[in-house]
Amino acid sequence: MNGNMVRVITAGSVDNGKSTLIGRLLFDSKQILIDQLENIEKAKYRYGNEEINLAFLTDGLKAEREQGITIDVAYRYFSTKKRKYILIDCPGHIQYTKNMITGSSNADIAIILIDGQEGFNNQSKRHAYLSILLGIGHIIFAINKMDLLEYSQDTYLDLVSSINEWLPNESKSEFYFLPVSALKGDNIVEKSGTMPWYSGNSLLDLLDELESNTESENDCFRFPIQWVIRPQSKEFQNHRSYAGAVIRGKAQVGDSIMALPSGLISKINKIQIGLENFSEINTGLSPSISINDDLDISRGSILVNPLNPPKTANRLNAIAVNLNPAPLKKEGHYLLKHNSKWFKAIIEDIYSELDLNKLCFEKVSSNLSFNSIGKIKLLLNEDIFFDLYSENRIMGSAILVDESTNETVSALMFI
Repeated sequence: MNGNMVRVITAGSVDNGKSTLIGRLLFDSKQILIDQLENIEKAKYRYGNEEINLAFLTDGLKAEREQGITIDVAYRYFSTKKRKYILIDCPGHIQYTKNMITGSSNADIAIILIDGQEGFNNQSKRHAYLSILLGIGHIIFAINKMDLLEYSQDTYLDLVSSINEWLPNESKSEFYFLPVSALKGDNIVEKSGTMPWYSGNSLLDLLDELESNTESENDCFRFPIQWVIRPQSKEFQNHRSYAGAVIRGKAQVGDSIMALPSGLISKINKIQIGLENFSEINTGLSPSISINDDLDISRGSILVNPLNPPKTANRLNAIAVNLNPAPLKKEGHYLLKHNSKWFKAIIEDIYSELDLNKLCFEKVSSNLSFNSIGKIKLLLNEDIFFDLYSENRIMGSAILVDESTNETVSALMFI
């Protein structure tokens, strides 16, 4: 987790109560502004609701409110005495899986909403597996709509058992379960008296207790170049620096640095954020870096620790999620975007496709259909510098783009 800021996503199948849960969390923890409350009060009458619809706190689009669904990813901020949160409400419909992946890509905690009446369906399984695949460290299964199940302990335990049986044996994620009613507020902010048989924390208390899964990354400095700063002014006649975001590791003035793809080594002589000088930078900061030597560095280059460079190859394996109604084709030609650099790519092979029920990859004939998850082999027009996704979520991920429409067709995780 990034310091004291925690990113939490809600995911799961459509109509399972994700937006209502976030609305309830904000409402019961008194994080709603007066004007926001007035707006959803007005919306109650406009859309013919008898009660305030807390889902409107995140479902702000007119189409979302009319249909009662979430279409786009919505972000809301709130804080407790312990830390600050970014709440990310992801859509549940199958055609919006790409939105879910966007919201989950750098989340710390996932809340998978399960409709207690409907059970653990395929879309909930897809979102849960993607959360695991995307490397989210803490995954909370919230069994929702317990009020409609008469707060039955047996029904809750049966669902927990079925989810536990489904979960993959090998996973770095930690799993948690709790019974809730997002509509009524049971076990959201405060423990509910309606389920005395449940001895765990409320959702908010659980969020506050979860700690980050820390990794040692000091020697894995990764700094993709977004922009070369070269002012044409009298004040900065000889200034040249490189702007971007530190996606992993630390670096300080005086450190040796390697520029890729050239492989040439120099030293950092200045670090700035805005006009302020810094002696050290770490993950999450967006500085400009000046080095001692005038090397050939441009957008798409990357600065790294020379003692721990990334992998390099023009053929590599990946897990692909097809985000487009058109099939992902073997021998298909695409564009691949990795950080700020573009490549031409061919899918040389599609090895297998995930069976969501069995949680195993099985052989596939040629193509990956919409929302399928498979293992593929890529051939690029030049070498790419990357890390495995399991080691670095940003350096280990990419997207495939249709050459003719410029539409994103697949999310990739390098393996």
